[in-house]
Amino acid sequence: MAFANWARNQSATPAEVRVPASVEDVVRAVRDAAASGRRVRMIGTGHSFTGVALTDGIMLRPGALTGIRSWTGDRVTVLAGTPLRVLNELLDERGLALANMGDITEQTVAGAIQTGTHGTGRDSGGLADQVVEVELVLADGSVETVGPGEDLFDAARVGLGALGVLTAVTFRVEPAFLLHNRRRKLPLGEILDSLDALTSENEHLDFFWLPHTDACLVKTNNRSAGPARPPGAFRHWLDNVFLENTVFGAACAIGARSPDLIPRINAVSAAALGDSESVDTSYKIFTARRDVRFLEMEYAVPRERLAQALRETRDLIERMDWKITFPVEVRVTPPSDAWLSTAYGRPSAYIACHIYRPTPSPAYFEGVEEIMTRLGGRPHWGKLHTRDASYLSKVYPRFADFTALRDRLDPGRLFGNDYLDRVLG
Repeated sequence: MAFANWARNQSATPAEVRVPASVEDVVRAVRDAAASGRRVRMIGTGHSFTGVALTDGIMLRPGALTGIRSWTGDRVTVLAGTPLRVLNELLDERGLALANMGDITEQTVAGAIQTGTHGTGRDSGGLADQVVEVELVLADGSVETVGPGEDLFDAARVGLGALGVLTAVTFRVEPAFLLHNRRRKLPLGEILDSLDALTSENEHLDFFWLPHTDACLVKTNNRSAGPARPPGAFRHWLDNVFLENTVFGAACAIGARSPDLIPRINAVSAAALGDSESVDTSYKIFTARRDVRFLEMEYAVPRERLAQALRETRDLIERMDWKITFPVEVRVTPPSDAWLSTAYGRPSAYIACHIYRPTPSPAYFEGVEEIMTRLGGRPHWGKLHTRDASYLSKVYPRFADFTALRDRLDPGRLFGNDYLDRVLG
């Protein structure tokens, strides 16, 4: 049975597909793969743009490994195949929440942390930084549960599935809270001149620059004592469904047919940007709906190089006269201690470039990638990039420790695939 990812740019036809319903089922699959000389990978929901989860051997679909296994105080252990959107609802029912998260919630918890999924935060990092324990099946079929203070914990949180198959994840959670969301239109130049203030004054900063314009949509989220003031049903539909998906999808389709119209389309979009505010449950503020299919490349650069990276990206688009419909998204996070986290050891800024799926633009990604790598950037593991182990070993201080641990735990590359061969060597 063939597998294709959400963006339809990665596919594989595994020799066998299994749907494990228990840790024991995963152990059996790992041992069967080893005995038959095949490789084995657990797939998520296909939200990676890279081939990180693909396999030609035994593909594990985690749809039966879902739900909360246990809940004690500020710790919740969740099975690996649980989608983030389901986890949010289960936590909310218990009066709990994650401190931070990204804006897409279709991913499984294991897939999200294995690829380093992150949101934006001044004080709180990505999903892997909220993990306090992981359970995984190793290449010899043993089941390990590891936590802080162990090398395998710091390696496996963002482990790309290269060290074992995650079967459960324990998150540190906190009492449910409200966020005050403010959306504003600001000029890019003003943002570049006030980045330090914007990032220090707001718990969560996320902004989108529309190429061919000077307009940015700036979203700030800060904790609120309430009361809740969620957007009305019509306003929510207008902003999140109609404008950000239906109208935007139509604009992308028009731009694909007539690229010369894209600067004018973006100017109209910029003029339509308006200010708004709401106060709502945290996960409802953090997350967004994304219906328009796209391809994405995202790099994490040192926080102090964000303004330079953005200015160079803007200048490159103008100089090359590329017609880019999708906004460029910018987020920030504090340092992480997960070895292969894109934020490992440094305050980081993320620059994400998107292209409408029917009109890929390799030159755009290639040009921006040159800027990001010159500034010491680290590519998101689940998003398009051309880096290999020779480059990545230079920008990750614990890269050699990770590969040495992999050599010890999986010398036969039971969990390997083409993508891991390239990025890990």
